[in-house]
Amino acid sequence: MSERIRLRRSAAALLVAAVTTGSALLLTACDPEGDTSATSAPSKAVDSPAAAEPSGPSGGSPAPAGGKLNKTAGTKVTVSTGTNTVLMDGKSVDFGTVVRDLAWSPDGKHAAFIDGAGNLETSDPDGSHKTVIAKAPSGETWSHPTWQVYGPDEPHGAGTYLLFTADDKKALKLLSVEAKAGAKPDALHVGDSEAEKPLPDVGNLWPNSAGKAGATVYANKNDGQVYFHDVIARTNGGVITKGSQPALADDGTVVFVRSVSGHAHIFAKAHEQGAKEVDLTPDASVDYTEPVISHDGKNVAFRGPDGIYTMPAKGGKPDRITDTVGLPAYRS
Repeated sequence: MSERIRLRRSAAALLVAAVTTGSALLLTACDPEGDTSATSAPSKAVDSPAAAEPSGPSGGSPAPAGGKLNKTAGTKVTVSTGTNTVLMDGKSVDFGTVVRDLAWSPDGKHAAFIDGAGNLETSDPDGSHKTVIAKAPSGETWSHPTWQVYGPDEPHGAGTYLLFTADDKKALKLLSVEAKAGAKPDALHVGDSEAEKPLPDVGNLWPNSAGKAGATVYANKNDGQVYFHDVIARTNGGVITKGSQPALADDGTVVFVRSVSGHAHIFAKAHEQGAKEVDLTPDASVDYTEPVISHDGKNVAFRGPDGIYTMPAKGGKPDRITDTVGLPAYRS
């Protein structure tokens, strides 16, 4: 068994042991690039700009919302903007199609995103070798894909899947699909819980996985909780805390959003049993949203009203790395 998978299983067990029901207020989840289908009455302070349309059939892309600052080089942070362009490695890369909700495979060699037609696509890091994995049915909106990769020593056997949110205007739900062209998505069974109350299977959104065969965290719009999902652990689902927009490191550390005194703050909860939740942005006077955490759990990136910020996962001063507004992601 690989060291990464052993670490992941240990982290999953710690997540199970550390389940808690925090009492702070929830910041309602919002979509990063203008899709209100996955929202529940977002405050005007965190409303997102509408996704820009490509400039024409030639595939040229307009300038992303923002300005000239691009310090993404060396950070492993990428920023998708709802346009053709993605910021990464200190550059602006044209994918040749609208890229929304970009997420990276655990090895950083493949991208997954929602394209301009609302379909789920994958590609190489430069936008080449695009593959349409699945097409969204008419009237259904897909968002926020994340990778779930199983190694050969897992019970399922080797396999690569994508989890994402589907909104058919009646309910929010999580879907899973094999990462191959023309695959058919299925509803994700979020798992059983030892708690008396069953886990909700509607209202779920914002899935995020970590590492090979990564455990997954997600939020529920209806009850304002962050949940975990793990098909390996004996108890494969449960509440972590109050919050929204969660993201997970390989070691089980979770970052999420919670409202404090009228502003959205970024919180972190370490994987150790009994670890306390830490407000990483205690002095926030604006809304900070959409956090992501590096695979090694050392750094966090998140969105502010004037761009993307990074900071150590243990706390510190936020550093603005770009004035382009979009969705951050860590690539490997």
